[in-house]
Amino acid sequence: MKIKELISDVSLSAISAGFIAVLVGYASAWVIVYTAAVAAGASQAMINSWIWALGISMGLACLGLSLYYKRPIIIAWSTPGAALLASSLTGTTISESLGIFVFVGALTLLTGLSGWFDALTKRVPMPLASAMLAGILVQFGLNTFVSLQAEPLMVGIMIFTLFIAKRWLPRYAILAVLLSGFICAYFFNLVDLNQVKWGLSTPIWTTPSFNLSLLIGVGIPLFIVTMTSQNMPGVAILRSANYEQTPISPILSWTGLLNIVFAPFGAFSLNLAAITAAICASSESHLNPEKRYIAGVFAGLFNILFGVFGVTVVSLFAAFPTAMISALAGLALLSTISASLHGTFQALEYRDAALITFLVTASGVSFFDVASAFWGILIGLAALALSNKG
Repeated sequence: MKIKELISDVSLSAISAGFIAVLVGYASAWVIVYTAAVAAGASQAMINSWIWALGISMGLACLGLSLYYKRPIIIAWSTPGAALLASSLTGTTISESLGIFVFVGALTLLTGLSGWFDALTKRVPMPLASAMLAGILVQFGLNTFVSLQAEPLMVGIMIFTLFIAKRWLPRYAILAVLLSGFICAYFFNLVDLNQVKWGLSTPIWTTPSFNLSLLIGVGIPLFIVTMTSQNMPGVAILRSANYEQTPISPILSWTGLLNIVFAPFGAFSLNLAAITAAICASSESHLNPEKRYIAGVFAGLFNILFGVFGVTVVSLFAAFPTAMISALAGLALLSTISASLHGTFQALEYRDAALITFLVTASGVSFFDVASAFWGILIGLAALALSNKG
């Protein structure tokens, strides 16, 4: 790609989408990752290494893949995977935990090279994929109004800002919401800057060791959770944004390889993002779908920056009110939720199966530690088959 072409595609709206995606990702899930690191027996220095490894690996993946495919390819850590690790790693050594991460990276690499996951997702009808996506995202929309109850003035101003900006400056609506949230939090004394600590993250190498029982008991469930609750919705995001031609298998191969390389420093599981990818793939990122890849490029740059300054970034997130971050995420996803619901119910012949997929996914049910997104698709496909419309 020519540098002049890249520069001409850069827009403030895409940059802000990339920043908000990274901000929401860290602010909403870092505490779960931290809990997983503590359960794994990581010291504070090692925890800082984890955020370095995750930030650098996610950043390189977002940057490289978005530039190569000219699509907003967002790679993130597995938040459900982190939750699983937080409850499963107690009593393990740090080297055994890192061995699990290498193992999961290897499974992801093999999955990408085999091509079976790409073929599987192409067999899921678009209305069911949209329904699964809507079921995942709807909770974020609802949380906006839960936050409104907690901080009515601040969140009310953020909502008001969104609709005013959509009317007059639609490309910069989410950026305006972000700025209004920061300003309100500051002037309403909802920010505790005393919590902010300045410092750089330092990578620490720990040689992984491999415990067969842990690889089977923790590694395989982590792989399954990541595939079903992260990669599958991530593919649905790309499809709903009309990026159907983007090959998934090479993306999985690269995330698996980066996972293996950075696992000894603390990168536990990398995958296609869902929630944050929806922000970058939306029309608020750029009206032209061919220029939304810039959001992925800047998401990569911000991830790298956040990884390097991880100590400061994590403490800064803790200083801002959770209601602001929650409202920001919900408002940034409104257009994607709307488009997903439209895609869910547009085709009459798929409507019942799509509704079941949506309800099961939105319910959050989990069987055998496998997330609701997987069960939503599975039950939806079964309903479609039974109705003889598949």
